[in-house]
Amino acid sequence: MTERERVLALLQRHGWNATSFQVLEPGFRYWFDDDACVGYVDTGRAWVAAGAPIAATDRLAAVATRFVAAATAARRRACCFATEARFHDAVGWRALRIGDQPCWAPAEWDEVVRTGRSLREQLRRARAKGVTVRPVVAAELVAGHPTRVALDALIARWLASRPIAPMGFLVQVDPFTFPAERRYFLAERDGRAVGFLGIIPIYARGGWFFEDFLRDPAAPNGSVELLVDAGMHAAHAAAIPLVTLGLVPLAGEVPWWLRLARWLGGPLYDFDGLRAFKAKFRPRTWDPIYLSYPPGRTAVGALFDTLTAFSRGGLLRFGLETVVRGLTTRRRRARPTPP
Repeated sequence: MTERERVLALLQRHGWNATSFQVLEPGFRYWFDDDACVGYVDTGRAWVAAGAPIAATDRLAAVATRFVAAATAARRRACCFATEARFHDAVGWRALRIGDQPCWAPAEWDEVVRTGRSLREQLRRARAKGVTVRPVVAAELVAGHPTRVALDALIARWLASRPIAPMGFLVQVDPFTFPAERRYFLAERDGRAVGFLGIIPIYARGGWFFEDFLRDPAAPNGSVELLVDAGMHAAHAAAIPLVTLGLVPLAGEVPWWLRLARWLGGPLYDFDGLRAFKAKFRPRTWDPIYLSYPPGRTAVGALFDTLTAFSRGGLLRFGLETVVRGLTTRRRRARPTPP
């Protein structure tokens, strides 16, 4: 059994956090403690864990304490990003609320569509433009398969359209790890891939996390909504009780200084637009998400370490690359379209 296969086996037993499956993606290291595990990124100065330890609820506190001790022995600080109430209640660390996570019961989805006039209109527009959505099976994702080639090209186009530099940790785009454990939906128009939805499991809750939403810059309006609709119907058919679209950073009742950061960072990242996009699907709940850190640490220090993890280890380099990409993207958008 490989290291990641061992992690997968633990996830299938204890993977409770919405983000838990993401630790199988590239860039993560693993710290094991018998029948528990922590997936983390080493920034060079800190071990930043992705969510809570992968462990039974009654072991969370002990595993978290030993993880911090291991990090200290390696001359690293430690913190856990994207924890949920279960960890927050069980461990008793200090926690900084860093956003909200919308959740749905797929059995209620038809009612959401029936009573959502704007959502129905977006779905109608996409269908009227000839957009169709189909599930993708794992066999189509083998390197060289036409579907995989189309998806790789779509990912490249989507990344090129982003004004912010590519990020790592929990927001990297790598939807092909353990494909048999995932679900995929592809939006097509006239035989061309115009959108993609990648879904990962939340094993311990029997849920699905709609992780990746990729939209071709030229895709008709409503293409992503059509993907969400297909995913929700598939979840309902599979008797999935919980679906989330993941964290909306800096949304909800975050501290004033994070609200200020949201406003200052608006030109680079559309925090408000992301929340509005997910809110239009009318989630049942908005669950708080935290950055948890052990005694002796500060919120600012833990946040700095987390941002370093997201920036792939270099905040200055990431910032400079983002400025250059932002200018290039604006020039590209301002360029007249050829006749």
